[in-house]
Parts: sequence; structure tokens; C-alpha cells
Amino acid sequence: MKVKEIIVVEGKDDTAKIKQAVDADTIETNGSAINADIIKQIKHANEIRGVIIFTDPDYPGERIRHIVSNSVPGCKHAFLSKAEAKAKHDKGIGIEHASLATIRQALASVYELSSGYNNELTKEDLLACGLLGGPKAKDRRQKLGLELRIGYTNGKQLLKRLNMFHITKATFKQTIERIVQEEKNEQQ
Repeated sequence: MKVKEIIVVEGKDDTAKIKQAVDADTIETNGSAINADIIKQIKHANEIRGVIIFTDPDYPGERIRHIVSNSVPGCKHAFLSKAEAKAKHDKGIGIEHASLATIRQALASVYELSSGYNNELTKEDLLACGLLGGPKAKDRRQKLGLELRIGYTNGKQLLKRLNMFHITKATFKQTIERIVQEEKNEQQ
């Protein structure tokens, strides 16, 4: 699989793993030490070929994703869940621990932000589906983020991310219905 865009990753281990999975070029942020020169390089890459931000599913990775996407409008986003990025024998979480198939799947399911939000989904939709403030809310948000490949978010950020990635109400409802049905099947 050849990836046209340049992939923004945190470090050299991520680059090595991505190059095993796909034919792609990367820019490394050197972890959270991202500086003005790297942002300038990412802006140039985005103008020439486009950029996919593909950071680890942890706090530093989300911080880097936020810095880059705010500094370089028009980037695409690829996500892994924590389970997909977890090391087998230690506490590490990162792209470098993911399987090659999982990396390919994440890069095939890229989201592009647009300048505005679709605002199709509301807080009431999230409340009605048990995604905020209930005993199963966190678990459902994790499953929803995994199914839609938008990453895990807390309740406050979920609505923003759903609308930011233009997840339609129909897609949202189909996905949450599947999750609720799986919960019912697990209880039987």
C-alpha cells in the first residue's frame, strides 16, 4: 500500500514500523519536543503532498495532534485505539507496538477535518445513547471511538470530535445501535 501523504509521527520507532506496513514518508516530531522548524516542515509537506497526523493514543500523542492540527489546517487524521497500540509484555503504548495490519487499517480509515463543524449531532444525542454520565458511558465512548476510528475521547470532547469529522447522525445511530446490541448479547 502506497500512501501519498506524508505521515506525521512522534519518533523513529514509529517511522520504522510504518515503513514495514506501508510505502510512505514520515516527519518525526521528536515526541512532544515539537518546535517551529518541525511545524514549518509539516506546513510545507501539507502544501505539497498533504499530511496525515498519526500519533500515539495517549496524552502526549493527543497533545502533539492538537498542536499540529491547530498550526497546520487541513491535515488528515489516523487513529489507533490503546488496545491496538499496546505492547505485549510491557506498559508501553505506541504505534511501534501495533500490528502491521492494524496500521494499514488505520491509514485506510483516515479522516479529514474541514474548516467547520457539521453540528448534526447534539449533546442530547449523546445523553440519549448513554455516552455521557452513566455507568456504561466510558465503555460506550471507547467502543464508539474504536468503531468509528476517531480515537477515544472524554465526554466533553466526544461531541466536538464527532462533528469535526462530519460523522453523520445516521452513521452515529447505526454504530451506537451495534454497540448496544453487542452489550445485550454479552449479558445473555
